[in-house]
Amino acid sequence: MGSLDRRARTGANAIGRWLVAHPRLSALAAGPLAALGFSPYNLWPLALAALALFVALVAHAPNGKSAAWRGWMFGFGHFTLGNSWIAVAFGYQANMPAWLGSIAVLLLAVYLAVFPALAALAGWWLAGRARTGWVMVPALAGGWIVAEWLRSWAFTGYAWNPLAMIALGPFERPGLAAIAQFTGTYALSGMVIGLGGCWWLAARWRERRGLAIALALLPVLALLVPRPLGEPREGTLRYTLVQPDIRQEKLNEREYFEENFARTAALSRPRDDEPRLVLWPESGIQDFLREGYPFRYYLRFNYLADPLASKRRIARTIGANALLLSGTQDLEFEDGALAGARNSVTAIDGSGQIRASYNKAHLVPYGEYLPMRDVLEPLGLSRLVPGAVDFFPGPGPRTLELGEYGRAGVQVCYEIVFSGQVVDRSDRPDYIFNPSNDGWFGPSGPPQHLAQARMRAIEEGLPVLRSTTTGISAVIDARGVVREYIPRHSAERRDGFVPPAHAPTLFARLGNWLAMVWAVLFCVIALVASRRARG
Repeated sequence: MGSLDRRARTGANAIGRWLVAHPRLSALAAGPLAALGFSPYNLWPLALAALALFVALVAHAPNGKSAAWRGWMFGFGHFTLGNSWIAVAFGYQANMPAWLGSIAVLLLAVYLAVFPALAALAGWWLAGRARTGWVMVPALAGGWIVAEWLRSWAFTGYAWNPLAMIALGPFERPGLAAIAQFTGTYALSGMVIGLGGCWWLAARWRERRGLAIALALLPVLALLVPRPLGEPREGTLRYTLVQPDIRQEKLNEREYFEENFARTAALSRPRDDEPRLVLWPESGIQDFLREGYPFRYYLRFNYLADPLASKRRIARTIGANALLLSGTQDLEFEDGALAGARNSVTAIDGSGQIRASYNKAHLVPYGEYLPMRDVLEPLGLSRLVPGAVDFFPGPGPRTLELGEYGRAGVQVCYEIVFSGQVVDRSDRPDYIFNPSNDGWFGPSGPPQHLAQARMRAIEEGLPVLRSTTTGISAVIDARGVVREYIPRHSAERRDGFVPPAHAPTLFARLGNWLAMVWAVLFCVIALVASRRARG
């Protein structure tokens, strides 16, 4: 045993020396390993080991510039793997070559890596001369919280896959992510950095065996020990959740519109006369439902050229005692000319009347609008979805008053990933409806999207109902537990009762100010400890 132990230590020391000798390559390798902690991989031990290495690399950087470069290399590798699903989207359009998808992923990673670089620089500076000790852990955690928050809104924001997602448990239990109601997602990300830091400290202090073992076990216990959730509560509002499994190559082609509607309608018909909420995905209705457009637009894009006929057909489909929430598109005109469109959710009752609508606010760059169109379009670049006009953004979160069908908050597709930006805090809804089209997100995008919807449920204490074209559709209760789901590439429906909302959580009251409080706390701890170390 002694010989084996010596050989293991020799091997570990050799690896350590290589990592020290090649810090940027080590950071580049650690980035994608950390991304393997996200769905659908869920390899959190590997992710925490990568984060432990990242903490070590920043702690041993000789200067701030070196720390920032190590942070950037980590981020470049991390976001390249974490956003690899974007490349798949380029396979569903004909305007640009599919290989541009891989280039787009790399270019996006070049930009997003700036935020881990800022976190690393901030952590290195906050820890001061004490950076090779425990002080580095809260210093980097505080810097990471602020950097992730900046990433969520800078240049319209890109909040996909915060590190907090590593803490999310399986469908039936939220795991450590349950504390997001008290921290917010970005503060939980800082705590995940802290868990990786525990393993770094355990390796550094291995001669102090008891402390090292405690530090090594702490992340395992935090992520694996079940927490009491309480009994699931049942609601009174009935729903029918529909996933038609309309593949991306057929979704926007006019010759398939009637077939697509028939698939969706067949899964939506009433089974009794009880009132119910019917939920269709983004792009669930291809016809324009608003009246007053120039007739040529109905003739060109609607299967039924008359919007009144379209609404009557929908009413016959859902039945008299139902209300439909579905993704739709509306047009905007200026001086009689088409100026743009809106990605909307429309509420239609059993008489064919439009009761309310919501316009998506967080639009997807290059998907729903082309930034710098005058520059990029002549270069052959275009949007990834059909259409020559850009979508206009809506005003932001709002609550739709739907009478006996409750008060609905709406977040269309990608909007649900923005922590603290999904609910009108002055007019709290009963539930959040999140229609989406994940058909072009590849195999990794849909489970990551669902995971982030679960985090919003935990933060806000609200159930989230997801209807998607190809999956994964789900009913998530206010604890972040997935009550029902429809797997990818299945045409199915789910019937049940909308889970009730919880009382407003601490995060629901404070929003991302709560995450900033945690960031300040970590940074103050690091500053005070580093000054004492200098003294």
